[in-house]
Amino acid sequence: MIDVDTQNGLWRVTLNRPDKANALSPDMLRDVAAVARQAHADPELHSFIITGAGERVFCAGADVGGGEDMYAFTQSPLWSDASGAIAALPCLTIAALNGTLAGGGFALALACDLRIATPEAKFFYPVLKRGFLPQPDDVKRLAALIGSARAKLILMGGQKLDAAEALQIGLVERVLPLAEFDSLLTALTSDAAAAKPQSIAAINRLFDDLDAAQLQDCYKAAYENDPAAIARITGRSQDAETV
Repeated sequence: MIDVDTQNGLWRVTLNRPDKANALSPDMLRDVAAVARQAHADPELHSFIITGAGERVFCAGADVGGGEDMYAFTQSPLWSDASGAIAALPCLTIAALNGTLAGGGFALALACDLRIATPEAKFFYPVLKRGFLPQPDDVKRLAALIGSARAKLILMGGQKLDAAEALQIGLVERVLPLAEFDSLLTALTSDAAAAKPQSIAAINRLFDDLDAAQLQDCYKAAYENDPAAIARITGRSQDAETV
């Protein structure tokens, strides 16, 4: 249900369950978290892409086809484990939204640095009328991305956005036909592919609220190839890093 392709530091993960609208089961969330951690350990890692199979839906949210209780599943730490593993990656992360994004599927997309979408994609998170709470990480990331009021428009107002609206408010960065995804992904990852992994990690860290020592680590890692600084900004052991 999860396909993984990796080549020269580029990891591509596909939710491959189109017959179920790529809905996320507990096992799929475990697999996504595991793959993201494997990617994290790759000393050549420069980009991580997550997408879905098919041409209509990236992810329809949670699936309880295995008999899981929906209320219990929405409270499972599996969601934060999967999204957190993606968010922790010291590289460029991209959600290639091959179609509609709904419900818990937001967890994976919001954990990424960038999101691209097809013109036909819809965006909605229908938890309120169903009596569920959204994932806390999703709420924080969504509000940080588009602002609290617009996040409430989706989560509390129950609004479904089309791709044009999503682009306008900054929920996605690009909208283009699915046939053009690969060329854009190549363009978006080309600079990262040419860079040292520690330089990518350093730029990523500069978006955080850093103290003086952490900021110095970024420059030591990028400019001096300092193994200890690289380990600190990438979250990898010094033994795993090649410089």
